[in-house]
Amino acid sequence: MRRMNVRPLLALFTSLLSTALAAVLPAQQRRQPEFVESDTCQLFELQSDVMTAFWGRPMSVKAGVVVPPDLKDDERLPVIYSIHGFGGSYRSAAIRQQELLDGMKDGSRPRMLYVHLDANCSFGHHEFADSVNCGPWGTALVTEFAPALEKRFHAYGKPAGRFVTGHSSGGWSSLWLMVSHPDFFGGTWSTAPDPVDFRDFTGIDVYADANAFVGADGEDIQLIRRGDQWVTSIRQFVTREMQQGDQGGQFMSFNAVFSPRGDDGRPMRMFDVETGAIDRAVAEAWRRYDITALLRRDWPTLGPKLRGKLHVFCGTKDTFRLEGACYLLRDALQELGSDGEVVFAEGRNHMDLYQAQEQLWPDGLLLRIHREMFAAFERGRGK
Repeated sequence: MRRMNVRPLLALFTSLLSTALAAVLPAQQRRQPEFVESDTCQLFELQSDVMTAFWGRPMSVKAGVVVPPDLKDDERLPVIYSIHGFGGSYRSAAIRQQELLDGMKDGSRPRMLYVHLDANCSFGHHEFADSVNCGPWGTALVTEFAPALEKRFHAYGKPAGRFVTGHSSGGWSSLWLMVSHPDFFGGTWSTAPDPVDFRDFTGIDVYADANAFVGADGEDIQLIRRGDQWVTSIRQFVTREMQQGDQGGQFMSFNAVFSPRGDDGRPMRMFDVETGAIDRAVAEAWRRYDITALLRRDWPTLGPKLRGKLHVFCGTKDTFRLEGACYLLRDALQELGSDGEVVFAEGRNHMDLYQAQEQLWPDGLLLRIHREMFAAFERGRGK
């Protein structure tokens, strides 16, 4: 029997575990690995003019970059931009570097620049979206940071060699970057994304429901499940989050990115954190960030630009019930005639989605993603 190399699985499990635990643990209980720079794992940080102008103080975009061994001056490699889930950071590069380096050395993994972006901000996770509360993070990435990074590491530097991926909040971020900057990226591979259709925002219909805690049947709306058993309702989750403070939690991050700014200078809440009552005006303002709604509205323009570029993966039993919105996205793409794929792994959840699955990804989801990206690069190179 062939002996399995468990180190890559352990590294991936550690990364996903930090993402899941960050949603339910106080900030002081979150642990990030030390980031030690080397020739093959480097920190790249750039002060952003647009973010600095927005905040009125120096603001930077940063990432951990895993560089292929013996990078040659004349190589022009594709770049994969990875975005962590809630509670992660650019330090994902340190977690993943050995797995990536080993794979590039033995030829099992494509030779690319693996860039692990940092999406943290004072409100939590800024999702690399331009917003009135967090600032123009998406613009900073595509107009300042990515061009500078690609010049520094002499990357291929064109859309055909520029890909984006991410898990959970990073999954939403990567899909948002693709649809909002369709000419910049060569494709997205988004996994278990935060709600991509706000008609099923972890069980809430943002546009139709009156309350985020209680459904039309009078029962509490459930948020977290373990297998087939619900273990935490939205009410319980939000109550726990508010006990840790009203800044930096998962739902506060959603408000910070999607909501208007209130008269007090703070992000407006989509729902009351004590009663669950939905603010109809704020909920309607969220529509701007509803990815399915955006695709439907702008498909005549976006459709041709997104051909071959949309790849979404989710488990049918996602821990945070994110599969519901993915089903709606899949249906919308089919109606629009898109070739975008939304792949569902039967029985998989938020944590085990990346593990090997015989029919879909026998070598693991991450390796499938990396290989598909490199294949797309080879098809598009020179065009």
